[in-house]
Amino acid sequence: MAAFRRLVLVALCAGLLSGVVATAGHQIGTVPVLLEAERYEQPAMATGGAHEHPAAWEPQNGAERTAYTLLADVLTGIGFALLLAAGLALRGGVATWRDGLFWGLAGFLVFTIAPGLGLPPLLPGTEAAPLFERQAWWLATAVSTGCALALFAFTSRAAWAILGAILIILPHLYGAPQALEHSAAAPAALAHRFVVAATVVNFLFWITLGASVGYFYRGFAERRAA
Repeated sequence: MAAFRRLVLVALCAGLLSGVVATAGHQIGTVPVLLEAERYEQPAMATGGAHEHPAAWEPQNGAERTAYTLLADVLTGIGFALLLAAGLALRGGVATWRDGLFWGLAGFLVFTIAPGLGLPPLLPGTEAAPLFERQAWWLATAVSTGCALALFAFTSRAAWAILGAILIILPHLYGAPQALEHSAAAPAALAHRFVVAATVVNFLFWITLGASVGYFYRGFAERRAA
């Protein structure tokens, strides 16, 4: 029970820290691009240039939107921190912030880079494949890439390395689901800016998450031993 409590405390602390960093990155990088893209989306919707959908609730720009972004980022950070902390616990041994940093980089590759090669972040007003198909491909790609990295890190036989390479390539050979017709309200240059900004924010999120999980994991372990 004490070990589980330590994992939860590590996840809470690391998730809070990484969530704050991610929210700051969003406010600087992605939110200005999103607000600019929404200006292109609204005229397109009014003239029928994009498929119309029933109006849905969304937080107001400003403090309300920032608060919901912070909540979402912190909850996401706590969830992923639990995964990283559990991985460090299963690996055993003494963990440091450097160990956590490598795990965070692995998470960045698994959950951002690999799925993003086929399904990059999209701006509002951009046509996309059905949501379920995109979610299924994203999940399969993340699981496949994660298993491949585990084979690279924890095995030494050439056969396992070959299997890992196949697992990385396989989802991309199958191909990510794409929209039947390409339609975007915002210009391509703005979409490119959004992809770059979202990738940078995710990178900052994952290195902060990984390093803080390793730091807090060791800190709580030393406190318990003392």
